Amino acid sequence: MKDTDRYIREYLDLEMRTLQAVDQQQVRQVLDTILEAYEAEGTIYVCGNGGSASTASHMANDFNKGISEYVEKKFRFYSLTDNVATMLSIANDISYDEMFRFQLRGRLRKGDVVIGISGSGNSMNVVNALSYAKEQGIRTIAVCGYSGGKIREIADVVFHVNVNNMQIVEDVHLILNHMLMNVVQRLWDIPGHNM
Repeated sequence: MKDTDRYIREYLDLEMRTLQAVDQQQVRQVLDTILEAYEAEGTIYVCGNGGSASTASHMANDFNKGISEYVEKKFRFYSLTDNVATMLSIANDISYDEMFRFQLRGRLRKGDVVIGISGSGNSMNVVNALSYAKEQGIRTIAVCGYSGGKIREIADVVFHVNVNNMQIVEDVHLILNHMLMNVVQRLWDIPGHNM
């Protein structure tokens, strides 16, 4: 137990340094791309694995309910991680790597956006989803960490957390979601931003 306080402090210090290094221009580009899809009445598909799957669900919730509750025109976020039966049947019958791409096939329309969240940037099911979207001429956003991996090279817009620590990467990805939500709330004068 003697190192507990030191480990807590080191984690917090790394978190703060990582947040200080966030590229605000990348945040702006992500937000602009999402708002362009909103204006075009496009669907914003979002996907990820593990903690990133939770972030995908959280993002869909915050935009589909948290913001859309207060505006007449609603966001059309769709988390590809939220139908367990569909995901498992694709993984079992086809391939885990096809879990998200399969769900996008035949559904993408002009004005849509696909967001791939991956700490490493190399999750093949996320790579495949973004690659397919690009092939269809659909705008793509990579939300990644570590070196950025393959999705950083594929995507039109990138939010990159440049740290080799999965917990910190996932923390900052969720902060990105809340930051985007808060900025939209303030821009549109929506209740609940408390700033």
